[in-house]
Amino acid sequence: MKLTVLGCSGGIGGAHRRTTAFLVDDDILLDGGSGVGDLDYEELVRIDHVFVSHAHLDHVAFIPFLVDTVGEERRRPITVYGNAETLRILRSHLFNWLIWPDFSTIPDRSAPFLRYQEVRVGEAIRLGERTIRPLPALHTVPALGYCLDSGQGKLVFTGDTTYSDELIEHINRISDLRYLIVEAAFPDAQQGLALASRHMCPSLLARLLDQIKGDPQVLITHLKPGKGERIMTEILSYQGRLSPRRLESGMRLEF
Repeated sequence: MKLTVLGCSGGIGGAHRRTTAFLVDDDILLDGGSGVGDLDYEELVRIDHVFVSHAHLDHVAFIPFLVDTVGEERRRPITVYGNAETLRILRSHLFNWLIWPDFSTIPDRSAPFLRYQEVRVGEAIRLGERTIRPLPALHTVPALGYCLDSGQGKLVFTGDTTYSDELIEHINRISDLRYLIVEAAFPDAQQGLALASRHMCPSLLARLLDQIKGDPQVLITHLKPGKGERIMTEILSYQGRLSPRRLESGMRLEF
């Protein structure tokens, strides 16, 4: 499998700041933030599956535009995967005929442009030879991380989360983990805000990384604009076994 970083910023501002979205192979999106908008039309048409970590706008804002743009060109609906609460929020507050049309009923319910599929922690979704398994995350709304398994290696994306023993336990069960994409939204000076908003800061990230048993490449995502250099300086002073580095738009990871 290959994962291309379309967006990994905790905000906007400038040509290279796109919110969270990853293209997996050529038919899967992992979250649907503003990075989706940089794909060509032909690339958008090929997307069959969208796995959503949680319902916050920076992770879902471009899903409505995707469905609206390519729905008529496709022979089957785009499937959006998420936990029960995430899907409820999308139905009630986004695809609700007020913010955006309900594409699960367009052109009709028997052949819609969009369909929903609930997923649960630990229950694998098989897409050909590929497996995607939801992981627990701890955020201000019900949230998930995901483990992507190509059959030859694995990648974990934590989604938005603060420190979580349950998440660490699940990560440590994963063999052959090549990449761990984990967030760090705030510097340590804003640890109180990180805790209140259930995000990571460098000290919380260090606690998490000290508990990881494998040897994945750790890649840091969701840095807040204007604070990224400070956050990374604090992270790079971490003296643990793992060596985190910054995730960048345009990166391609193969596993």
